[in-house]
Amino acid sequence: MKRVVRNLSVLLGCVLLTHLQGKDGIKVFISVDMEGISGVANWEDVRRDGQDYEYFRTIMTKEANAAIEGALEAGAEEIWVRDSHATARNLLPEMLNRNARLLRDWSGGYKSMMEGIDESFDAVIFIGYHSKAGTPNALLEHTMSSKNITDVSINGVSLPEAGINGLIAGHYNVPVVFIAGERAVCDQAKGLFGTVETVAVKEGIGNAALCLHPEVAREQIRAGVSKALGDLKRYKPYKLKPPYRLVVKLKNEELVHEKSYYPGVERTGDWELTFKSSDLLEVMRAFQGMH
Repeated sequence: MKRVVRNLSVLLGCVLLTHLQGKDGIKVFISVDMEGISGVANWEDVRRDGQDYEYFRTIMTKEANAAIEGALEAGAEEIWVRDSHATARNLLPEMLNRNARLLRDWSGGYKSMMEGIDESFDAVIFIGYHSKAGTPNALLEHTMSSKNITDVSINGVSLPEAGINGLIAGHYNVPVVFIAGERAVCDQAKGLFGTVETVAVKEGIGNAALCLHPEVAREQIRAGVSKALGDLKRYKPYKLKPPYRLVVKLKNEELVHEKSYYPGVERTGDWELTFKSSDLLEVMRAFQGMH
């Protein structure tokens, strides 16, 4: 009996030590876009028919790897990477760190860039993100659709994609702890989330991009992610209080007329649509049908 008690004490001690060391099964969700990757300065850089697309998808994959490496340094034991740009088939699977799982292509679901997120995750990381439509001195700025949308707001808060995706994560009580991208979106993320680690890999000067060297960007991303995940209690899930009022401003009459037929959507302005609900996920489903 004494031997059983002694062995149990040793086992519990090992579990406690592992927890104190931070290696307690941290599960991390990484959403990777492309417009905010270091060096990207033009729409041609992020489109499949662009001359330098293959080069920048390599840089994109390397920045994702830098985030994965930072997460592993902090004790992450499960890492999901969601390819979140255009076709959602940009990251190079063979080149991606083997310790991560990669989610490619679109499911058709309303979670979109956050497909796969649920309450089992401990932290969310954004890589390659960009600012919202209409942001001055920003690079390739848009909100979900560069062709259709001029603004998206919920409860009066104008949101970049980071804010929309942060709300989805917040629904599951998962905080956004780190974002890398252009300086403008880093500033927007701080304004929304409060405490969040950021790395600005470039900044806009009019339509031009002043960029960090890709190796420097990756070094800063790796260090920033490791720092963020090393003290998770600093971060809070991003939430807005229900009921929710979603307002989407579109770019042309034909589109706003078409989207006004989505169930529950009301036309509230010249090119403005509004949807109300106390269920955030219902709001996200409506948003998918409104653009």
